[in-house]
Amino acid sequence: MSTIKFHEAICNATAQCMEECPEVYIIGLGVPDPTNIFGTTKGLLEKFGPQRVMDMPCAENGMTGIALGAAINGLRPILTHQRVDFALLSIEQIVNQMAKWHYMFGGQVSVPLVIRMIIGKGWGQGPQHSQSLHSWFSHIPGLKVVLPSTPYIAKGTLISAIRDNNPVLFLEHRWLHNISGDVPNNMYEVPLDKSVTLKEGKDLTIVSVSHMTIETLKAERILSSEGINVEVIDLVSVNPIDRVSILKSVSKTKRLLIADIGHLTTGISAELIAMCAENKSINFKCKPARIGLPEAPTPTSPKLASHYYPRHIHIISKVKEMLDLPYEDIDTMPQPSEELDKPDAEFTGPF
Repeated sequence: MSTIKFHEAICNATAQCMEECPEVYIIGLGVPDPTNIFGTTKGLLEKFGPQRVMDMPCAENGMTGIALGAAINGLRPILTHQRVDFALLSIEQIVNQMAKWHYMFGGQVSVPLVIRMIIGKGWGQGPQHSQSLHSWFSHIPGLKVVLPSTPYIAKGTLISAIRDNNPVLFLEHRWLHNISGDVPNNMYEVPLDKSVTLKEGKDLTIVSVSHMTIETLKAERILSSEGINVEVIDLVSVNPIDRVSILKSVSKTKRLLIADIGHLTTGISAELIAMCAENKSINFKCKPARIGLPEAPTPTSPKLASHYYPRHIHIISKVKEMLDLPYEDIDTMPQPSEELDKPDAEFTGPF
């Protein structure tokens, strides 16, 4: 075991997979750049050379098609568009081509392609550079969509994604790259179709997505100190969804709160609540609830960001409301010194 950061776990997984399999290569905007995409590609060019570690032109649709062609011809590309917003220029290749080939040819053709994309807030990136569109992609059959929340899960799911024989979208929240955690030095896999129960409890189930898992764990510690026992499930994958684990938990607690990083309308939170509501074995003690982004584009202004992003304090307030406990006196506004669009002083933007 080593204590490393999220971005180091991604880099470590990439390097080990490239050592294991000569067909693995990485290509994308800024891969060999000095900033190394928050450090996630640091040292790869020096170790594996320009034939396997490549920059690409700003031609997202074309480059995604090239990576797709390489994948169906036996290579295992890792393609990074940096921001998910840039990947929208390649939506035709992702939705009409990547996701369909395995089905169109009766399972005889595989598409072992991983696309890494950065999502979420950070340094005033604003409406066109900080969206979280995981719910979009989860709607497309043929795409696995993974959102790791810890260094351990990041390394394990990336290794699983690279070894997978069909396309995986690997979505990294910008604020997670600098968090630390214990990670095995050797290679290991975290399943792409399983959630992770981070804390067992009996009073209420919280299913969290990506960076909201960090906020949920903050909330859990405070709630636990007040005698409130919540179960925390990190969703990990939004396609496929680990229905068995979630239904089992909600059947036990009979209360459900979803903490998402995206918008609520037609989002993954709505799907999870519908899934539980349709299950006849669950007798809810109160209405399910969800927390996510307001129905407005992501702000650039730090002042607006203070009103835009949900935090652990919102989770605490909602849990107490669901448990019929006093919560009116909870102040959900950040302190004047808090900047909700900046992870920490050490971790600098904008890329």
